Amino acid sequence: MQEFKLLSWNVNGIRALNRKGVFQEVLRKESPDILCLQETKARPEQLDEELLHPASYYTYWNYPTEKKGYSGVAVFTREEPVEIQYGFGVDEFDSEGRTIIAKFADFTLLNIYFPKGDTAEARSFRLTYKLDFYKVFLDFADNLKKKGEKLIVCGDFNTAHTEIDLARPKENEKVSGFLPVEREWMGRFISHGYIDTFRRFNNEPGNYTWWDMKTRARERNIGWRLDYFLVSEDLISSVSNAFIMPDIQGSDHCPVGIVLTQ
Repeated sequence: MQEFKLLSWNVNGIRALNRKGVFQEVLRKESPDILCLQETKARPEQLDEELLHPASYYTYWNYPTEKKGYSGVAVFTREEPVEIQYGFGVDEFDSEGRTIIAKFADFTLLNIYFPKGDTAEARSFRLTYKLDFYKVFLDFADNLKKKGEKLIVCGDFNTAHTEIDLARPKENEKVSGFLPVEREWMGRFISHGYIDTFRRFNNEPGNYTWWDMKTRARERNIGWRLDYFLVSEDLISSVSNAFIMPDIQGSDHCPVGIVLTQ
């Protein structure tokens, strides 16, 4: 039996995290087989050689075609993928550099930084954009599944699914990230045959992946679970563990991970 460790982390700016020495320390200490990053906020030409070509890893970067210092995702993998795809093939949603699809022999990995919504009337279009992005993603994932591909979906979904997934559900019922329409979509996604891996191993409250830095919420563990690994049902038997790593600092999010045993 062989174990593969996969981590996902919204780093909220890879360059700042790297300057602090945190990123390289985590990469060396945790030594994941695959590491997926979201909100990298960087283009390859802004990165040093150590980030672009770390020892023992293939790296792949996606970033917005227009807006700099925004969004962006990356994949670090010890095994070279069979195929890499950037985006869904829909310009409206690919232009923000939110998606990398990496196909391996035994599964297809989708690393995604889902958009934030906004309940402010002046920016309500972002909530519409988020919901439309969700729909395009789900159609894309379902089509892969119909072809017989086993899927791993990871990233910052920017939605807490149920009341157990945030510290103060009642106070946030009208806040984007916990709106009924966003939560309903999470339920629909799962109903299409995808498993929330963390909840397979832990149904306890108080497990969060994002905290508001302005209010020092992390110190009090007043957080939200926004970061997930979900897998298609035909892959869940290979998931031997799923976990959250709240002790890793450096971002307003912490890493999450799974272990595959094959």
